[in-house]
Amino acid sequence: MPETISRIPFKPQPSVIPGFGITLGITVLWLSLIVLIPLSGLFLKSATLGWEAFWTGISSPRVVAALKLSFGTALVAAAVNAVLGLIVAWVLVRYDFPGRRIVDALVDIPFALPTAIAGIALTTLWAENGWLGSLLAPLGIKVAFTPLGIVVALIFIGLPFVVRTVQPVLQDFDREVEDAAESLGAGPWQVFTKVIWPSILPATLTGFALAFARALGEYGSVIFIAGNLPLKSEIAPLLIVIKLEEFAYAQATAIAVAMLVASFLLLLAINALQRWAERRERRR
Repeated sequence: MPETISRIPFKPQPSVIPGFGITLGITVLWLSLIVLIPLSGLFLKSATLGWEAFWTGISSPRVVAALKLSFGTALVAAAVNAVLGLIVAWVLVRYDFPGRRIVDALVDIPFALPTAIAGIALTTLWAENGWLGSLLAPLGIKVAFTPLGIVVALIFIGLPFVVRTVQPVLQDFDREVEDAAESLGAGPWQVFTKVIWPSILPATLTGFALAFARALGEYGSVIFIAGNLPLKSEIAPLLIVIKLEEFAYAQATAIAVAMLVASFLLLLAINALQRWAERRERRR
């Protein structure tokens, strides 16, 4: 007689994480309360101005100068951090030297340090009578109370974003691939550009985007070292605070909306470039 095989009905293993419906509902609720509703209120408040008043508010010379300064210094600082952060992450991963753990811990100081304290410390250091500023003053280089000081402050607060994004990728990179390339006659520069760089490019772009986003909205560390002169060293976040103190809430939200739209478009372009780099790496 043929052997009878009893079929036991399949029972999925219970998961410690709630089901899709619950998690999706919590996600949508959380995003709505934290992101969507406040941003919607921002757009609705600025809409009370009307299009003509809105355009007049964001196209005034003072506002345009503040927006240019904020976006320009944020982009420059993020680009510098992308290079310096990659170098710092490379040194921390590839080299073993005395005090490496201390250096690794120092990278996180901008995360924990209050921004106001960072601004005061940087101003004291880079002022004309400061330790570093006094060395540059005879050369005619002024850092504090200039746009250059803003870039210095933004580099300080944005560097950890690049380091902590690139560092895990370098740690997980297979060194055998490098050895194989070297055994085939590739030089150090070829190994880096053809083997290592395509793998860490997406992480570098992510760190660049995070550093740019943080720099664009930075306030506390910048106002101390910027000088805050209208049309010269006044950043957009400070101008928004000034408008709020003048009870011009609609004008403040108009500037905020302009910053939000412009930063969203820039971050969207950066994310598209990151996705392209990831697809290119997968096709290799």
